[in-house]
Amino acid sequence: MNRRGSIHLVLLAALGLVAVGAVLWGVGDYNDMVARNEEVSKSWSVVESQYQRRMDLIPNLVETVKGTAGFEKSTLKAVVEARSRAGELTPTRETLDDPASFRKFEDAQSHLSSALSRLLVVMERYPDIRSSQAYRELLAQLEGTENAIQSARQDYNAAAQGYNTRIKMFPDKLVADYGRFKERPYFSAAPQSARAPEVKF
Repeated sequence: MNRRGSIHLVLLAALGLVAVGAVLWGVGDYNDMVARNEEVSKSWSVVESQYQRRMDLIPNLVETVKGTAGFEKSTLKAVVEARSRAGELTPTRETLDDPASFRKFEDAQSHLSSALSRLLVVMERYPDIRSSQAYRELLAQLEGTENAIQSARQDYNAAAQGYNTRIKMFPDKLVADYGRFKERPYFSAAPQSARAPEVKF
């Protein structure tokens, strides 16, 4: 074999190694994006289950305070209506693919949080409700669920950030575009979270 043939063989071998390396890199990158996307989906399912837990607690809370004499019915009605609106927007995994649906879901949950907060503030004026065992147990469960919702939202946002960063960086973006990986939306801070809570002694 002459020298020119040897050079061609070396070049072909080098090109073959580069091609194999590129394919292995692409496969590894794709698999990592799939894993990150699944982590986002898993975090989303935790968010869904915590919101569902809150939805399940609200009827018991409403029943506990409904019979109280003189209780502000408009506040109770606002909670029932907000729960109904939130219940109409059943989230699915596809909600993550549609930023508009995600925002509607987030807005409905935010309105429900706001209505619940108003209800709890109003309930402070009724010592007979606050002293009941059923109310105290429901309140403890509701507070635990609200904390779990905040934690689940933070975990979801962290998973979405890792995934979104990965699919936007070059050269990973090439694999993401080819695999049709879509950016995932984030939960934003609730408007009332910008204000410091009012503490009274």
